[in-house]
Amino acid sequence: MNWIIGILVNAVLFIAISGYFSGLHVDNFSSAVIASFILSILNMIVRPLLVLFTLPITFLTLGLFLFVINAITLLLTDNIMGSAFDIAGFGMALFIAVIMALVNLILQVTVFKKNK
Repeated sequence: MNWIIGILVNAVLFIAISGYFSGLHVDNFSSAVIASFILSILNMIVRPLLVLFTLPITFLTLGLFLFVINAITLLLTDNIMGSAFDIAGFGMALFIAVIMALVNLILQVTVFKKNK
């Protein structure tokens, strides 16, 4: 159930970020949900491999390189989705990754912790 809630939260984040910044374009809410679903699949399959291959640089940057990995998975989602979900570039993908990480952290600490 938390997985579905996470997908919906990320979809709302995509819509909110695209409303405030022109570097992200999302056609509609269903496109945001599909992009969020694809991102979650990529996070389960591709992200662990990227983390494994970049472990030395992640260690040297004290984990900050994980934001770069998240940005790469966002750009992969952009490539899969086509024009329905468009990120302007790597800088915007990195910005979205940081915003999503902060919002998801706040939600995990406040909302999801109370459910356990």
